[in-house]
Amino acid sequence: MKYPIGIQSFAQIREDHYTYVDKTALIYQLVSTGKIYFLSRPRRFGKSLLVSTLKNYFSGRKELFKGLAIEKLETEWREYPVFHIDFNGSNFTVPGTLEDILEGTIKGWEREYGKSQDYTDIGKRFAYVLKQAHEQSGRRCVVLIDEYDKPILDVLDTGIKGEQEETLLEDRNREVLKGFYSVFKAADDDLQFVLL
Repeated sequence: MKYPIGIQSFAQIREDHYTYVDKTALIYQLVSTGKIYFLSRPRRFGKSLLVSTLKNYFSGRKELFKGLAIEKLETEWREYPVFHIDFNGSNFTVPGTLEDILEGTIKGWEREYGKSQDYTDIGKRFAYVLKQAHEQSGRRCVVLIDEYDKPILDVLDTGIKGEQEETLLEDRNREVLKGFYSVFKAADDDLQFVLL
């Protein structure tokens, strides 16, 4: 038996024949009964593996689910435009890091789906990309965000900078995320599923 210790990639677990505890019936229930989910769980609780599993499911990678419960439950295996952001692996104690990551991510999506000349705000640009992806693919979009709160927690967990600098950066990161996450309400017609 091979155990996937430290592996958070669903595709790698399945392709390399690691032991996998099948919770795909619950995943099917999750995606079939709701639209926007906020999952607040402690670190190392399996959220990254869940995000990876959802990404493969919504990408229509049926072959990875062979022999699992969801194989019998899902009859259509549609491919959706999937927008995945992983805030893990970045140091958000440096001012501007969050903005740089979001800017780079949005630019990549704009190259794929088109850019609006009307918007400079990152949230509005993201909403435009979601609308374009929906129109181009004919399918609503899936947004998966891993470590959604890391840009704030990093600042809270550090004692390196002065308290005032820390508070300013925490407030800045919170405002940037608030503007970015508020897109989900505005883009409701273009969204199939969201997990934060």
